[in-house]
Amino acid sequence: MATATEQWVLVEMVQALYEAPAYHLILEGILILWIIRLLFSKTYKLQERSDLTVKEKEELIEEWQPEPLVPPVPKDHPALNYNIVSGPPSHKIVVNGKECINFASFNFLGLLDNPRVKAAALASLKKYGVGTCGPRGFYGTFDVHLDLEDRLAKFMKTEEAIIYSYGFATIASAIPAYSKRGDIVFVDRAACFAIQKGLQASRSDIKLFKHNDMADLERLLKEQEIEDQKNPRKARVTRRFIVVEGLYMNTGTICPLPELVKLKYKYKARIFLEESLSFGVLGEHGRGVTEHYGINIDDIDLISANMENALASIGGFCCGRSFVIDHQRLSGQGYCFSASLPPLLAAAAIEALNIMEENPGITLEKPEKSKRFQVTLVVISGLKVVGESLSPAFHLQLEESTGSREQDVRLLQEIVDQCMNRSIALTQARYLEKEEKCLPPPRRTGESCVHHQGGGPGRPALGTVPGPWPPADRTQDSRWPRRGLKESKNMWIFDRIVTK
Repeated sequence: MATATEQWVLVEMVQALYEAPAYHLILEGILILWIIRLLFSKTYKLQERSDLTVKEKEELIEEWQPEPLVPPVPKDHPALNYNIVSGPPSHKIVVNGKECINFASFNFLGLLDNPRVKAAALASLKKYGVGTCGPRGFYGTFDVHLDLEDRLAKFMKTEEAIIYSYGFATIASAIPAYSKRGDIVFVDRAACFAIQKGLQASRSDIKLFKHNDMADLERLLKEQEIEDQKNPRKARVTRRFIVVEGLYMNTGTICPLPELVKLKYKYKARIFLEESLSFGVLGEHGRGVTEHYGINIDDIDLISANMENALASIGGFCCGRSFVIDHQRLSGQGYCFSASLPPLLAAAAIEALNIMEENPGITLEKPEKSKRFQVTLVVISGLKVVGESLSPAFHLQLEESTGSREQDVRLLQEIVDQCMNRSIALTQARYLEKEEKCLPPPRRTGESCVHHQGGGPGRPALGTVPGPWPPADRTQDSRWPRRGLKESKNMWIFDRIVTK
């Protein structure tokens, strides 16, 4: 009986084999052959080895040349030949032992050497000591830190503020605290290097729009809106950010904030506003671009600025709604892992805020002085002023490039050196060329600082009075090496401008 049953099953299997489709049989055959191969083949192949003699090994070691850890740096690189400053960089600055008129620092409101600021810092130094030796979460939070955060929040008319001990790390820590992998960030091409580092750390999808071109930004937002409609499930969990500067460090231009706010609500994005240059300068009370345009500060999701310019201190801050700021206390890398701001610098920043609130005119004077100063620079041929007339920092750029970036940089450095010989301190804007996303053209930078010492309120003290133009003997005058009559006249004009 059992034998008959087995024969019947075998017959059914053979019959099913004949009735099965051809592709099914081929697939099963391939699988059987693959299993057989796996069973009988070796899991790895032995690599052929040839033992080297001791002499051959020593010869190979002697021939091997390791690659340098860092690329070679020329001896004349600016990083290896920096200028040495002695004394406070106020309206006058001593560079390499030579006193100059200061157009090369970011002491916009002249508070760095203010007696009240120094007295507040000295009192804090005696009370707390020099540093904190710990991050905010590990016994690095002092009462003066909380006072400064409260004062900044009230000054900016926001719910809460948070301070960082390093200005560069402020926006570089804030961006990756909110924007993660898969999120989308729309950022201006002229964004500063700190923003670029924050975007890199966030690992988000970056979409660059043309500098201050709202039509180009809206084009990118529309394209993203179409993509979101194709995959609504993904769109619901994807966050969109617009990152801009109030006053751009690389161009000196102001962002069109009213148009940005309209696009924010139209396409449901969040705005991060970096105001390191505009804070303390723009607006009736120095609150920045929002006050300058009359924009409700609640329309901006996050405002970031450093305290190293107008407040003449160190570090930076972010301000906004409480739930936004509280998230940084857990996710802001510069806040969580860096030692907190030294108390003496926090006290100095508080006193600088007191001076700004007690003297609102100090911020109103700045744009007007910048406008007058930049108008006078137009007469210098061969150079053009880049940026808004109300910007505290502006760029002088070559009207016509030589065709080589290296030659442009060398020519601008000669101009800077000529100004230094005339006791005028300028600086050339420098960039990490291999790191910058959109490298700006070579230019030299000047900061039209407002000062309240020396030559009167808001007026720089007189520098070295230039002699008559042209020099008696241009061909042998060392002040004009390799310069013709036109270039010498421009330097004389510039001297007369800064001494007015």
